Amino acid sequence: MTQITIPRPDDWHLHLRDGAMLQAVLPETTRHFARAIVMPNLVPPVVTAAQAAAYRERIMAAMPEGATFEPLMTLYLTEETDPADVAAAHASGLVKAVKLYPAGATTNSASGVRDFDKVRPVLEKMAEIGLPLCVHGEVVTPEVDIFDREAVFIETVLDPVRRATPGLRVVMEHITTKDGVDYARSQGDDLGATITTHHLIINRNHILVGGIKPHYYCLPVAKREIHRLALRDAATSGEARFFLGTDSAPHADEAKESACGCAGCFTATNTMALLAHVFEEDGKLDNLAKFASLNGPAFYRLPVNEAKLTLSKSDTPAQWPEKILSGAGPVTVFNPGFPVYWTVQDQAATPKE
Repeated sequence: MTQITIPRPDDWHLHLRDGAMLQAVLPETTRHFARAIVMPNLVPPVVTAAQAAAYRERIMAAMPEGATFEPLMTLYLTEETDPADVAAAHASGLVKAVKLYPAGATTNSASGVRDFDKVRPVLEKMAEIGLPLCVHGEVVTPEVDIFDREAVFIETVLDPVRRATPGLRVVMEHITTKDGVDYARSQGDDLGATITTHHLIINRNHILVGGIKPHYYCLPVAKREIHRLALRDAATSGEARFFLGTDSAPHADEAKESACGCAGCFTATNTMALLAHVFEEDGKLDNLAKFASLNGPAFYRLPVNEAKLTLSKSDTPAQWPEKILSGAGPVTVFNPGFPVYWTVQDQAATPKE
């Protein structure tokens, strides 16, 4: 197969940042994706409906001319979150999910949850109204090894929270382990799981062997090869519970290439070409539409996009920018470390002059 056409894909986990960075990276998503769940971990975080509405306005103001892209807004869950505000934001159509960050788990997560009993009223209200909870699934306990934090979170936090809140719809975001895949497969249809592009391609050796590669460093960190292969099996399976969430996370090179580098891989530019490569390599190209275009809308109870996107394979390697220039500094585009022969033929929009 040298060409495939799928419904226009969505990104169910995306970081757009704000200000100059938002202006620079938004066109990289709108070029290929119709919608995206936008992460709320700004500084300060997006914790109220009013803040979500204001952030959406800033995104729309930065939209490239001619783009047909819908940002799907989220609220950052804190121990002070008001259940009534969450319900009103959902009822208005503004907010499509609430994001749970364990305090200190990742970039800009200091305002996250430490005491889960304090957010129980919010979770119960969300279960009542059917609003999904998007979960960064890692414990932050210092004695737990960073490579074990996802598995421990599932056992000690996620499963108890779900058992205590019947009906709560949960997305396990950016799963990175076989443990995450196995847990997702063992549960009902009120649990979904997103998988990133980069976790299908790299394992922890890519970060550490031959010198530290800061642009492969992300949270949750890439794990052993056995886990990468489990993620590949899940993503390419076509199973409804697994769908694309790139976790594309732009940081200026200065922040990545430092003594305490920021976590995040920027994949918005080349995700669809990389996914076509992965799915073809695994003999599952026919399942690409399910992972990128169909399963996510089904979980979020949204229609599939009517527009289409076509990918073509050629005899020469695809080219994309090494860096995206922004007023906040250059952002390095994820490099898979191998040639990719797939390109997206449908370019939706170009940035404003």
